Amino acid sequence: MSWQVTVLGTNSAVPTPQRSPSAQVLSTEKHSILIDCGEGTQVRMTSFGIKRSRIDCILITHLHGDHVFGLPGLLTSYNLFRRERKLQVYGPKGLRAFVTHNLEMIGTHMNYDLEIIEHNAADPKRIYQDEHLEIRTIPLSHRVPTTGYLFREKIPPRKIISEKATAYNIPYTAMRSLQLGEDWIAADGSTIPNEQLTFPNRTARSFAYCSDTAYREDIVDQVRSIDLLYHEATFLHELEKEADKRMHSTAKQAALIARKAEVKKLMIGHFSTRYKDPKILLEEAKQTFEPTILAEEGLVVEI
Repeated sequence: MSWQVTVLGTNSAVPTPQRSPSAQVLSTEKHSILIDCGEGTQVRMTSFGIKRSRIDCILITHLHGDHVFGLPGLLTSYNLFRRERKLQVYGPKGLRAFVTHNLEMIGTHMNYDLEIIEHNAADPKRIYQDEHLEIRTIPLSHRVPTTGYLFREKIPPRKIISEKATAYNIPYTAMRSLQLGEDWIAADGSTIPNEQLTFPNRTARSFAYCSDTAYREDIVDQVRSIDLLYHEATFLHELEKEADKRMHSTAKQAALIARKAEVKKLMIGHFSTRYKDPKILLEEAKQTFEPTILAEEGLVVEI
């Protein structure tokens, strides 16, 4: 199964009839991860065929309402539907208090295992890994502690060249070590380089989600050469001073990050409500980085 990013919400600050606040889902063969949970996220999930039951992890970038107001409702819905699987929710410090207070105020007692995992938004670190996926945080600059997320697929094992394995009488028990890149020591003591016995599997996939942030170039090194970068683009560059004041980015600035990082594709979102048609933001970004697409609700991007 390919990696897919489904856009659920694209607007900044408030929902409108046309655009909901921030939310996206990354779907892989083994995971379904909700990133941000603005108001109305549950409705968008239903509209675009995202099954609540498949979500095994939620990542929150920061505690502004347009990224988190949908979370208490979603967690409560899981309770109503008798969720049994454990759910992990990651986010900056303060997330646990936000969730706990909301659930206490409405008298909800969870009947499933809910784990809130807080991290320091200013510290780039790995917060999750298994045999398929690694997730790292990306420090961002906003009015409250904010973090982006970098998703990297674990590099698939190398593939064995069967005729070579037969020629060197390599036993089945040694195949795993060859897949992991080790050389083979033949019966006569000679070393057979791994490159002669295996070939690379497909390239590991990658995706980064950079929500609300002022322009900061240190993002570049973290997202260099990734397949898809989502970066906020709240304003046109003619409002650069307004963007700086509110600690947001312009479409041109998002494109500059993508160009300097040499990513394969940029997706921009988090549009100010002043732009009735966000295509004007896309036009600006494409002048700096041509392989840019517009986040639109219901859009599914294959990685």
